[in-house]
Amino acid sequence: MGAYILRRLLLMIPTIVGIMAISFIVVQFAPGGPVEQVISDLTSQGGGDRLSGGGDMLQDFSQDASSGYRGARGLDPEFIAKLEQQFGFDKPPLERFLTMMGNYIRFDFGESFFRNTSVVDLIVEKMPVSISLGVWILVLSYAISIPLGIKKAVSDGSPFDMWTSAIIVVGYAVPSFLFGILLIVVFAGGSFFDWFPLRGIVSDDFWQLPWWQKPLDYLWHMTLPLITLLLSAFATTTLLTKNSFIDEIKKQYVVTARAKGLTERQVLYGHVFRNAMLIIIAGFPGAFISAFFTGSLLIEYIFSLDGLGRLGYDAVVRRDYPIVFATLYIFSLMGLVVSLISDLIYTWVDPRIDFERRDV
Repeated sequence: MGAYILRRLLLMIPTIVGIMAISFIVVQFAPGGPVEQVISDLTSQGGGDRLSGGGDMLQDFSQDASSGYRGARGLDPEFIAKLEQQFGFDKPPLERFLTMMGNYIRFDFGESFFRNTSVVDLIVEKMPVSISLGVWILVLSYAISIPLGIKKAVSDGSPFDMWTSAIIVVGYAVPSFLFGILLIVVFAGGSFFDWFPLRGIVSDDFWQLPWWQKPLDYLWHMTLPLITLLLSAFATTTLLTKNSFIDEIKKQYVVTARAKGLTERQVLYGHVFRNAMLIIIAGFPGAFISAFFTGSLLIEYIFSLDGLGRLGYDAVVRRDYPIVFATLYIFSLMGLVVSLISDLIYTWVDPRIDFERRDV
C-alpha cells in the first residue's frame, strides 16, 4: 500500500500542472482581461483624461491602432504599458506560468488585482461560510440518505418505498435555487412569514450574545440554506444507496448467509453493507468538492452568503486571475487528495481490494 500511495502522490504533480496549464492557456484567449477591465472602467467613468495626461488625448482616436485593447481609445500607450506591467502581462506567457506555478508550490498566491488584499486572506475570510455549508450538507445528507436508502432497499415495493420515492423524485427534479426562492417567499419575509433571516451565517451582534444563544443564532441563519441544498443532495445519495443494496441482496452470498441461519440484520450489516457502500464511497470526493464550491454558488447568492463559491464567481466575472487560479489550484489539489483518501477507505471497507496488484 505504501508504494501505491507514493505513486498516487507523484501522479498528482503532472495532474495539477496539466489542469493549471490548460486553464492558463484558455485564459490567454479569453477576451476582457484585467487590463481591459481597468480601461473599460476608466473610459466609462470619464477618468481617462485625468490619468492619461490631458483631455486632448481622449480625442486622439489614432491611438486605437497602436493599442491591442478595444475601448482604449485616447489612453496614453505608456499608461497602458504600466497597467500591463502592474498585472504582469509585460512578460511572455510561459514565463508567467512558470513563475505562477513556482509560487503556488510554496502556497504563495499573491494579491488580488482589484481588492488590494492577499488571496490567502480572502480565502480565509470566506472559508467559514463554505465550511458551514459543506460540512453540514455532507453530514446531514449521508446521515439521512444511507439509513433511508437501506430501509427502501429492504422494503422494496412497499407503500413506504413508493411514497418516499415520489418525494425524492420531486425533490431531485426541483432546482435547488428555485426551492430556495420558494423558502424565502414563504418563510423569510417574502409574502407569508418572517421567521428566518436572509443574510449571513450569524447576526451582526453575534459576539455580544450570551454563549447559549450563539449556536441558536447560527442554526437560525443556516436553516433555509441547508434545507435548500439538502433537498437534492440527499435525493441522489438515497437512490444510489437503495439501488446498490438491492443489487447486493440478490447475490448468491446473501442466500448462503441466510441459509447458515444468520439473522437479517447480521446479513445486511455484516455482509451486504461492505459491498454496497463501495459505490457510495466512490462518489464521496465529488460530493466533497461540490459541497464546498460549485454546489453552493447559487445558494450563496440567493441567501446573500459571502463564501468561496461567490468569491470564485466574482473573480471570474471581474477577471481577477490570482483568485481564479488560486481557487482552481486549491480545489484541484483537494480533489486529488480526497480521491486518494477514498481509495484508502475502499481498502478499509473491503480488505479484499488490493491496489498494489493493479496498474496505476
